[in-house]
Parts: sequence; C-alpha cells; structure tokens
Amino acid sequence: QEDDGPDGIQARRREEHSQDYEETGLGHKESFKKEVNMQIEKKLENNVLSFALEGRLDTMTAPQLEAEVVGKLDGVTELNFDFAKLSYISSAGLRVLLSAQKVMNKQGKMFIRNVCPEIKEIFDVTGFADILTIV
Repeated sequence: QEDDGPDGIQARRREEHSQDYEETGLGHKESFKKEVNMQIEKKLENNVLSFALEGRLDTMTAPQLEAEVVGKLDGVTELNFDFAKLSYISSAGLRVLLSAQKVMNKQGKMFIRNVCPEIKEIFDVTGFADILTIV
C-alpha cells in the first residue's frame, strides 16, 4: 500500500469533501448527495435480454448502459428494461433507449416495464411514450 504522506491524504479528503457540498452563492455551501452510480442487472435467456436498472439514468450513467447494450443485441429477439428501481432518466438515457429501440424494430420487440409516474411523465412530454412499448 502506498503512503501518500499527510499532504496526499489531506488532498484526497478535500476532494471527497468538495463532492459532498455545492456552492450555493454568497460563499455558502449546501450539503447534497448525488447518486452517480446506477446498478445494472443483466440476464440473457435464449434470445431474451433483460436489464433491471436501479438509480439514475443520466449523463453520468448512460455510457454505462450504452456499453452493455449497443452492439450487443445480435440474436436478441426480445429486449426488456425493468425500471422498478429507476428514479430518474435524462436525455442521455433517452438516447440510449432510442438507439436500442431502432435496433429492436428490425429484429424483435423491446419493452419498458415498471415505470414510475415521474419517468412516465418524461416519456409522455418527450413523445417517447409513442415510440417505446411501456407495459
């Protein structure tokens, strides 16, 4: 194990501390916790690929899902996303869903399941409710 000395430890603590607080103006800092990780549970059975997502699908986490989906749908005839534990989706997340939907339009079906009212509203407002199959 490396010993960074007192300066290295202090620098790391400052960095961790700065991630827990956000400037709110007038020199005040406000505590906040940002959920930057999204949990992805992936299951492939026969030609059915399923993802259960937990957390936030946003600019920080969309690349994580994109890496699991894009280019990995060969032979998949049904793609399922379980949103039961998903609390938020941004335009970056919508973009990943749209690319998956375009692929699945050619080779099978895609379903979005267990959508909370907040995400359902985002789908409605953006028109994605007309593009995606939400069950």
